[in-house]
Amino acid sequence: MNKGYYAIIPADVRYDVRLTPNAKLLYGEITALCNEKGFCWAMNGYFADLYSVSKVSVSKWVGSLRDCGYIECEVQYKEGTKQITNRYIRLATPIKEILGTPIKKSLIPSQRKVKDPIKEMFKDNTTVNNTVNNTVNMGETSSPVVHEEKKKPVKRFVPPTLQEVIDYCNKTQAGIDPLSFWSFYESKGWMIGKNKMKSWPHAIGTWKANRIVKNNERRVTKSDSIKNGKSIQEKLTDTTWYGE
Repeated sequence: MNKGYYAIIPADVRYDVRLTPNAKLLYGEITALCNEKGFCWAMNGYFADLYSVSKVSVSKWVGSLRDCGYIECEVQYKEGTKQITNRYIRLATPIKEILGTPIKKSLIPSQRKVKDPIKEMFKDNTTVNNTVNNTVNMGETSSPVVHEEKKKPVKRFVPPTLQEVIDYCNKTQAGIDPLSFWSFYESKGWMIGKNKMKSWPHAIGTWKANRIVKNNERRVTKSDSIKNGKSIQEKLTDTTWYGE
């Protein structure tokens, strides 16, 4: 083909939604060949090699251009067979008329049908975001967040040394014998009953309180003996005390 010939793809063909982009490109190639002799003589194999596609694909493009009324095909067969010897493709509208033909409104895609890909992308993105946000909000409403309270770490009990008990008693003026307290609980493994001691300073306070109660009981017992007017020694020597 002479490289000086140019291709023409009129608006009617460019905006025809029935045609594939490759079919429209093929139409331009056909117009270039028609400029030379008034018709296109190339077979499907020629176009297949030109565009690196199969003959089947080219046959579909040619068929769509013919069905849409843009080209006319004349085929010559070998006598007595179905073998094609020649094919002539002519433009349904001559090139001179194509150059002055206004575009048909019926073939222009409606603006309402043509979607802006950028706007559609943002629209889809907004829809997805709204769906995700609504799902998250619904989840938050139906399933309230439960805040777990952090457990305070439990202090591990460490038995005191005798010196620590002595220092504490002197500082607080506990009024108890530190050695007695320490020795007693040391022998018990620092257990109070069946439970492990939690605070030895508190235990000192309890120890002091118990000692005060016991001392008061002793004082009351001694006072009752004095009120009876006789000491224990007197009762032992008084025969009437035995009930004789």
